Amino acid sequence: MLENNNLATTYNPKEFEERIYKTWEEKKYFTPIIDKNKKPFSIVMPPPNITGKLHLGHALDNTLQDMLIRFKRMQGYCTLWLPGQDHASIATEVKVENELLKQGLVKKKMGREAFLEKVWEWSDEYRGTIRNQLKKMGVSCDFSREAFTMDENLNKAVRTVFVKLYNEGLIYQGNRITNWCPKCTTALSDAEIEYEEKEGSFWHINYPLSDGSGYLEIATTRPETLLGDTAVAVNPNDDRFKNLIGKTLKLPLTDREIPIVGDDYVDIEFGTGAVKITPAHDPNDFQVGLRHNLPQIRVMDDKGVINELGGKYQGLDRYEARKQMVKDLEGLGLLVKVKPHNHNVGTHDRCGTTVEPIISKQWYVKMESLAKPAIEAVKTNKTKFVPERFDKIYFNWMENIQDWCISRQLWWGHRIPVWYCNDCREMIVQENAPEICPKCGSKHLHQDEDVLDTWFSSALWPFSTLGWPNKTEDLEYFYPTNVLVTGYDIIFFWVARMIFSGIHNMDETPFDTVLIHGIIRDAQGRKMSKSLGNGVDPLEVIDEYGADALRFMLVTGNSPGNDIRYIPERVEAARNFANKMWNASRFVMMNLDKEIMDKYADCKEYSLADKYILSKMNSLVKEVTENMEKYELGIALQKVYDFMWTEFCDWYIELVKGVLYGEDEKQKGIVYNVLNEVLKTGLKLLHPVMPFITEEIYTTLTHGESIVISNWPEYNEDLNNEKAEKDMDFIIEAIKGLRNVRAEMNVPPSRKAKVIAYTTNEAKDAFTAGVHYIEKLASASEVAFIEDKAQVPENAVSLVVKGGELFMPLLDLVDKEKELERLNKEKKKLEGEVERIDKKLSNQGFVAKAPQAVIDGEKEKREKYNEMLEAVLVRIDALK
Repeated sequence: MLENNNLATTYNPKEFEERIYKTWEEKKYFTPIIDKNKKPFSIVMPPPNITGKLHLGHALDNTLQDMLIRFKRMQGYCTLWLPGQDHASIATEVKVENELLKQGLVKKKMGREAFLEKVWEWSDEYRGTIRNQLKKMGVSCDFSREAFTMDENLNKAVRTVFVKLYNEGLIYQGNRITNWCPKCTTALSDAEIEYEEKEGSFWHINYPLSDGSGYLEIATTRPETLLGDTAVAVNPNDDRFKNLIGKTLKLPLTDREIPIVGDDYVDIEFGTGAVKITPAHDPNDFQVGLRHNLPQIRVMDDKGVINELGGKYQGLDRYEARKQMVKDLEGLGLLVKVKPHNHNVGTHDRCGTTVEPIISKQWYVKMESLAKPAIEAVKTNKTKFVPERFDKIYFNWMENIQDWCISRQLWWGHRIPVWYCNDCREMIVQENAPEICPKCGSKHLHQDEDVLDTWFSSALWPFSTLGWPNKTEDLEYFYPTNVLVTGYDIIFFWVARMIFSGIHNMDETPFDTVLIHGIIRDAQGRKMSKSLGNGVDPLEVIDEYGADALRFMLVTGNSPGNDIRYIPERVEAARNFANKMWNASRFVMMNLDKEIMDKYADCKEYSLADKYILSKMNSLVKEVTENMEKYELGIALQKVYDFMWTEFCDWYIELVKGVLYGEDEKQKGIVYNVLNEVLKTGLKLLHPVMPFITEEIYTTLTHGESIVISNWPEYNEDLNNEKAEKDMDFIIEAIKGLRNVRAEMNVPPSRKAKVIAYTTNEAKDAFTAGVHYIEKLASASEVAFIEDKAQVPENAVSLVVKGGELFMPLLDLVDKEKELERLNKEKKKLEGEVERIDKKLSNQGFVAKAPQAVIDGEKEKREKYNEMLEAVLVRIDALK
């Protein structure tokens, strides 16, 4: 027995996962020391928001990253996996504001400084929670370099980039249409809007021509915006209306007149062919307004309430104003009709409020010049998407990119580094707060109230986390990073912004590969959400099954870019595999003898089984390494699983038990070393996805340093042995076939049977070399070879296998008298069943009253019993 074999008798991850992680941290295995003689490999963790606990999506994302970083670490790279969190401006502000309201505290009454103190308390708490969750998942990231988007250096990076872009003329302030949340009173990014189909209406309204010659009918889903109309547009090629272009209309419910303009934007076939133009409340109308130099009349305030430009509707909420205006239009005879209309409505993902497009003064980044080199980087494969098909989403967004609204009317976040002089109104854009106005010398200055869009700081993540704008050793060594692992839902929100920010500020794309994964759905294929109540807490899964089982389940069957389903039974199956590995490892360690292993360490007199498993293992190393390099992580895991469960546990260990329990010391020594080598290799290949169990088994087996810093297995041409693999495949198929026959005939393992082999020339060597395996694992009393099938005894059971045909004398398998007795009892039972059904079907009363389906069912039973009876009669005849 191997010395100090202290692997617990049962697999219980709770007993060692936390202990192992603490050891890893104490040993600083995940904290790289820069070594210029090693190749760097770095990943920056997509920073989770500090709005709550991590979910299964985070578990998937981090498991995939951990697999890659552990793989590269074992390959000898100097690896850095840099973790961190995102301050998530609006999401966090909404969460904290709601929590404070429960305590009777109102944000505006508290004031900015007091409110931000509460947010920092929230931040500290949830950052700690996230950190602990990541550790529970077993991630091997370097927490000594952990970053937060509100850290001082990252704040400095944000200010530096803002000022740089402003000085380059790429940041400007302007009045444009933005997505606006009336409840949170802030501009929103596209990423903060969820679209859902809702039942709505098309209100058809007549706008009277000013000259009294008639009406122009328009249709709208937002009649309340009528108050801000500054034109009605028609297509200049529309014969119905082109003669009206240049005329004016009386805008209903107001005292204004508005022009009719011609614009190709109008779809002749859609609606009435006439479109109301409200430049201050619709992005398309805004563009039409610019083309025709139309006024921009904003009729709502920041809370979605009609303002002083709304006449008698001033003070009404947008929806209350809608009801009143529709009622008034109907009273004036101008409401033509109302048609039901289902359409996509944008809502704020944090508070559920319907988004209102409104013109407002915001800060913007000019995107056209920034997008071009970022598009080129992907086209020239400086950065590639895996799977490749996702570059189409990237190109589609980047090639049609609009200027980016970066200001948010919030308190939590990076304050815009712009100051204004209270005396001369001078605007000062610089990284740090000025003491005096450079124009008039006044000290009466105030900073812009707005903060920057969260994505502005996230866009700098791959280099700001490494110390930029300072010239740090980390930045020089680890940038550009190697791979970004993320979901397909934020390709353009985040990935695209990181690429153009990296190129613009660092002159290099921030990563060479973007590995895209899908999202986790429930067993029915539905997206997990609070409303459906189908979310799963990864910590609860870990508590029940262990982190390794959860990680294994997340990667099994996973292919880049495709969604996966969370099915609890799959986690159970993963735990069963872990249990199988544990028990097999215990068996191996209980049988190894260190002294004998050392004595025969250099002996290569391998048996067929030894050659087979070493060759299989060698091929596995090659294939898994290639799969990992290609980011085919699910395929790699499946291959390791199949090998360890089937080839190693189910076959090799069973094949060599005869040696382990035998007396030949040399054979034992050879098998001990093979078992040891194959188990160690399998554990290493499995380690990236199941780090805890592989660490516990490996360190117990080797009494050495952690598996974390062990060397990744390498392919060895000398171990290739196609003949051994082929020969053993013959033997394994034969054993499986013989076992199946015996099981079908209910033959107990203790009853031995002679096996007669009629083989092809190709297979004969294999069967000859494998006689003792067949005798041991297929309960064969002996294996005899024949040249002619005429030598097969009568009543022999036949089995066709790869490489030939096997026979077993029937009387070797069964006791003739006992089997005849059993078969006659079976015969009598089946005859009774047939007779019973015949009587039922001959009963006219039953046939007349029973449903046809019941009658048909009885007929099917009779047919089945007759077939079974015929088989029994054949067996009886064979034994006579």
